[in-house]
Amino acid sequence: MIKLIHTLFYWANVSWMRAILFFDTSRDVKGRENVPRNGPLILVSNHLNNADPPIISSVTPRQISFLTKQEWFKTPVVGTMFKLGGMIPVRRFAADLHALRAAQKLLEDGGCLGMFAEGTRSKDGVMHQAEPGTALIALRTGAPIQPVAIWGTETVKLPKDMLLSRTKVYVRYGKPFTLGRPQRITRENVEDGTETIMKAVAALLPEKYRGYYADDKGAVRKVGTGTD
Repeated sequence: MIKLIHTLFYWANVSWMRAILFFDTSRDVKGRENVPRNGPLILVSNHLNNADPPIISSVTPRQISFLTKQEWFKTPVVGTMFKLGGMIPVRRFAADLHALRAAQKLLEDGGCLGMFAEGTRSKDGVMHQAEPGTALIALRTGAPIQPVAIWGTETVKLPKDMLLSRTKVYVRYGKPFTLGRPQRITRENVEDGTETIMKAVAALLPEKYRGYYADDKGAVRKVGTGTD
């Protein structure tokens, strides 16, 4: 019953978000056919603005449960909406075992987990070194990873810009891949997994947004370009 409520509320929200975004944004979306329509999936994106989650949700053909900083759940109205929509609260920059278990349960049930692996929005518009949580969950579950890149939202100021300006937003979906499921998870394979995931996201972005994961930091792993 709870799962049904989450599903109904999620798609109801997506419907009105699509209506708002139709007037407020011009969206250039490519690679959406790469997204598996069912089964466990970890959707990983860069993060430039609070507008990113609703925009990604509105153009992705899956119900997404984002790992969301727990402070939002204490906010009137918004917190209730997040709970009803099936979002998962997480303590950022900490070993949150409750969030880890909830994320793993979601994937075991065949759900789509949304993660912004850097842990917070970029303040300067470029990618920063990611936290290890995304790779850890991927290694523990063996779930496929769906790299996603978004840009164009970095100058949006919510809610002021929602009806006062029209923003060109770009979303790219790469090819899903897995990190495998090792018998023993080590710090080294978590670090390597994090690098692989973030390089896959960076490969979908224009060079100026790649920051810490720019080409001069090492070769970009050719997982998918999302430009087909």
